Amino acid sequence: MNNKVIFLTTDSLGDGDKELGAQLLETFVNLLKQREVLPAAVFCVNRGVLALTEQSFASLHLKELEDKGVPVLACGTCVDYYNIREQLVAGEVSSMGHFMELSEKYEIMTIS
Repeated sequence: MNNKVIFLTTDSLGDGDKELGAQLLETFVNLLKQREVLPAAVFCVNRGVLALTEQSFASLHLKELEDKGVPVLACGTCVDYYNIREQLVAGEVSSMGHFMELSEKYEIMTIS
């Protein structure tokens, strides 16, 4: 996992029920933070940035992942689009350029 960047594109896993999807995302991130080998980074885009706010229980686990030294990054354009810059409880605002740099070094694992 340490050679992967998690590319989080949504605040709800899967195409079905949103509430179920939110629970699935929370479970995924909770299990991820408990692994011995952690990802190189988590990069959130589009609705994925909403997972970094109090609206999502996944934000608690993403914050813990961040506290363990994993960079948790939010697309600045997306944060501004959803007007949530002041609502972020985990992660830091980054850029698509930074994501491009990460993608040159690491394998990308897309979660959608």
